Amino acid sequence: MADGAQSGADAETTEIREAHRFDVKRLEAYCHDAVEGFAGPLTVRQFEGGQSNPTFLLITPTRRYVMRKKPPGVLLASAHQIDREYRVMKALAETDVPVPHMYALCEDDSVIGTAFYVMEYLEGRVFRDPTMPGSTEAERRAVYTNLAENLAKLHKVDYEKVGLGDFGKPGNYFERQIGRWIKQYRGAQTADIPSMEELIKYLPNHIPDEQSVTIAHGDYRLGNTMFHPTEPRMIAVLDWELCTIGHPLADVAYNCMYDLLGVAGGFGPVDRTKTPGVPTEAEYAAAYCRFSGRDRIENWNFYLAFSMFRLASISQGVYKRGLDGNASSERAMTLGDACRQLADHSWQIIQRGE
Repeated sequence: MADGAQSGADAETTEIREAHRFDVKRLEAYCHDAVEGFAGPLTVRQFEGGQSNPTFLLITPTRRYVMRKKPPGVLLASAHQIDREYRVMKALAETDVPVPHMYALCEDDSVIGTAFYVMEYLEGRVFRDPTMPGSTEAERRAVYTNLAENLAKLHKVDYEKVGLGDFGKPGNYFERQIGRWIKQYRGAQTADIPSMEELIKYLPNHIPDEQSVTIAHGDYRLGNTMFHPTEPRMIAVLDWELCTIGHPLADVAYNCMYDLLGVAGGFGPVDRTKTPGVPTEAEYAAAYCRFSGRDRIENWNFYLAFSMFRLASISQGVYKRGLDGNASSERAMTLGDACRQLADHSWQIIQRGE
């Protein structure tokens, strides 16, 4: 855990945004009672990242913490479930999946206005650009290998043994997820998108028979992990808001879509001649198969298309919150066309054939 010294985190924080202001003194009083080893005075900064649940750096004279809370305003059903993030990371603490230490969960809205939790602050590197500019070929290769290895570790966890047997409904993951994201999209829809309508008709009728059941992170990608300050070794998997008991291949496809196909995150296509060591979609899937013990992945296009459809719905929700003035980042307003672009890519994947 880092102490109160200056770090890279300071460059990624701002003053608390007006829409997310709360009583810092009340938070400080709560932490004195509920957070082990806490000693004020407390200063709070807001991380710019985190489109969904606002995230804050809590600074004291001797120690730092991270707080995540629900955003203000009227929220879509089943979104922003802070308690689920906290619970899954606490449950994984005794496994070999790297997660921060959880200090406290507060579901009393009277403290700062919404539910929140406080967790360990870790000093490390977050590779927000999947091409890892400035890294060597060897480091890129090692980081992505470790990324696949830790995803396989997560999927090998016995979710019932760690106390998550009631964390989600086992089986029928894609049926439930497709229904959920159609509903979320309809609740946030601001325009007619033909490719989105095609996907809404196609996906429920083409779900593969493969019925694996594991913990599914839901947003597993390089930018949601933290690596050791100098080593290509992951020290934390972050942003568990979308985690559930689900299907492992949804995580694999989402990870490939986000980091390797250049259709999400605004990074564009990956030019591997300039970024050697970044794996192809097929190479990454093969690495995951090695670590997880799978021979191959059938119906790959469905899993990729579903991942793009899901992210399209999420992007539409973030954009709608931006329009409503209660998004956790000003970047939300840049997502006006993201849903359409992702839906178009998803429909193209369906049409490319195996």
